Amino acid sequence: MTTLLDFPITRKWPPAHPERLQLYSLTTPNGVKASIMLEETGLPYEAHRVSFDTQDQMSPEFLSLNPNNKIPALIDPNGPGGKPLALWESGAILIYLAEKTGQLLPQDPAARYQTLQWLMWQMGGVGPMFGQVGFFHKFAGKDYEDKRPRNRYVAESGRLLGVLDGHLKGRAWIMGDDYSIADIAVFPWVRNLVGFYAAGDLVQFGRFKEVQRVLDAFVARPAVQRGLAIPAAP
Repeated sequence: MTTLLDFPITRKWPPAHPERLQLYSLTTPNGVKASIMLEETGLPYEAHRVSFDTQDQMSPEFLSLNPNNKIPALIDPNGPGGKPLALWESGAILIYLAEKTGQLLPQDPAARYQTLQWLMWQMGGVGPMFGQVGFFHKFAGKDYEDKRPRNRYVAESGRLLGVLDGHLKGRAWIMGDDYSIADIAVFPWVRNLVGFYAAGDLVQFGRFKEVQRVLDAFVARPAVQRGLAIPAAP
């Protein structure tokens, strides 16, 4: 692919501003990681809504960009070497945008790897576990008589919140004084767990005062507030 318009996905979502980064997403916890990051860094971008209601993520155009049929996905028309770059997986997108802008990822090697450590912790633990709580508590799983699967994920989610709560004591953000992609990765999922999934009581969220404190600071950021609403609902 040599230009943005060479990508088949642009036939379904034609760009109004082909010189800008193109974001294909939805306001899920993983989706808003990308929009929040773009708002925080100030990069010019254009957002396209990938509707799960109409199975947009299974369309040939979307699959041509992300064969894993998940959001978010991104095309940077001015990627490395000036060539377009297509990218998917929210963690990879966060790292790429941080390196592209020199923002929200420490330059010091030790701090950089520690930030990536917490990003991977979210990707491998928080997202999958909180998502299973959502399934078994809010969606189809709530009708299962056997509550052992739900309780297993609730217990693990509580353990993960305890890990985060202990780490945040005496720290403004996950990496200390500096806000980073680790916070952008983790806190949309915490917000979703206690908000959209309505699982706060289930995981006894009131125990985790430090997590609540930093979650409040996170959602108070103007860029976060904007990013949480992108792509806009029709």
